[in-house]
Amino acid sequence: MAHGAAAADVEHLQPIIDELRTSYTLVVFIGLIASATLVQVFGRSERRRVRVITLAFVAHLCLALLAAAGRDEKEVYPILRLLSLVASEVAVVGMVVTVLFGLLAPRLGLQLPPIIRDVIGAGMFVIGLLVLANGVGVNLIGLAATSAILTAVIGLSLQDTLGNLIAGIALQADSAFRVGDWVKVGDTVGRVAEMRWRYVAVETRNGETLVVPNGAVVKEKILVLGKKSGQPRQWRRWVYFNVDYRFPPGAVIGCVAQALEGLRLPRVAIAPAPDVIFLSFESSYGRYAVRYWLTDLAVDDPTDSEVRRRLFAALQRSKIPLSIPAEARFVTHDDESRKQQKAHEDLERRAEALGAIDLFAALSPEDRSFLAAHMRAAPFAAGEALTKQGNEAHWLYLLVQGEVSVRVASSGGEEREVARLHAGQVFGEMSLMTGERRSATVVALTDVEAFRLDKGGFDILLKRSPEIAEQLAETLARRKMEGDSAREQLSREEAAAKMHRDTRDVLDKIRTFFGLEG
Repeated sequence: MAHGAAAADVEHLQPIIDELRTSYTLVVFIGLIASATLVQVFGRSERRRVRVITLAFVAHLCLALLAAAGRDEKEVYPILRLLSLVASEVAVVGMVVTVLFGLLAPRLGLQLPPIIRDVIGAGMFVIGLLVLANGVGVNLIGLAATSAILTAVIGLSLQDTLGNLIAGIALQADSAFRVGDWVKVGDTVGRVAEMRWRYVAVETRNGETLVVPNGAVVKEKILVLGKKSGQPRQWRRWVYFNVDYRFPPGAVIGCVAQALEGLRLPRVAIAPAPDVIFLSFESSYGRYAVRYWLTDLAVDDPTDSEVRRRLFAALQRSKIPLSIPAEARFVTHDDESRKQQKAHEDLERRAEALGAIDLFAALSPEDRSFLAAHMRAAPFAAGEALTKQGNEAHWLYLLVQGEVSVRVASSGGEEREVARLHAGQVFGEMSLMTGERRSATVVALTDVEAFRLDKGGFDILLKRSPEIAEQLAETLARRKMEGDSAREQLSREEAAAKMHRDTRDVLDKIRTFFGLEG
């Protein structure tokens, strides 16, 4: 009895077993397991394709079971079987393409465009579809050939698709641009993210994706940014600014060129070096531009902003304002007495700042006020060099706001930080007083507000009161002696003798530099 029931169950399952056997379901399943294992071990980027292949296999299995249940339906069975085999073919083609192009080709050093994979996969699918249809008695080639209307409809409906496909192959073949290149399509600038058989996807800096059909790409002019034969990828940027005609072009260009000299900014190429040019004469101002080469095309606006900050600070230091429209009018309620009061208060603040520095503490209030009148505002943007080691520069800086790094270069050219200075501190006094070259490079760590005191004011002061030179020489010598004494561990007598020698040496240098009589 039990044996008969088992035989009946087997007989009932026999159509399903036959259908799965003739559809090679087990072979496809083993292939799916093998390809999924290879992807998991060697190519995890292909896992999305494995999911698609798995869905195709599940669809094949469901259709095969339906076909087995409808074997007696002569009209339905061939259709269900064909659909089952088509789903199986999708899975098989997907496995072959994934293994060949996703796993094997990269390990052989072949970087094939995605469109090649898509075209080969589509060709394999079409050939397999024709073979499968013929196997179940459906002649697709004959059907298409005997139906002129169907052929025309299919041809017209696929016209754009075929055009995009052929255009996509052409784009991949001539390699005018690749995935990762920056391009300008119309008014849109972005990075090429994908090149598929139907379209090119361009990602903009604003988080948008422009999808351009391949047919439109081959017809439109595409500007490839930063791509020059035999050169590294870098893109020349233009930062425009305007200055009115009160300031000669030579002075403007010289001021900005000095700020650009040795410019060190992330994403700005060292060579070719940045430069500044006079572009045109406008109605009330001259038009200029700073040109530099950008190495990271994804960060254009922030780098432009950094260059503008350096440009603005350089113009401010030279008291060259940016132009305003000639027709602009400003109305102020400050009268002349209030302006004078503000100027007087500003002068007092500068003189007070000088008095807080030991170098000038011994000067009379009148002398400090005289020097304060010769001080000039000198702003710097973060990253700019205020002074450079070895340069001649006859002025000192008084920090009002911000922080700077003092760096000394070794014989090998490597710089190391030896100190940091903050608001209220001064540097460059030895170069101002003796004409010595800069002993260190000073770089702004933040935006810096400073005052600069030039040789001119000191020249008048020392010629008017030569005795001041001795006070300044003694202060400078004391500073030098204190540093040497700490390093060399000098005794009191040795320190006093060194102090005397250094004072005479510094005084001689001051007198020589300023042309004073001994």
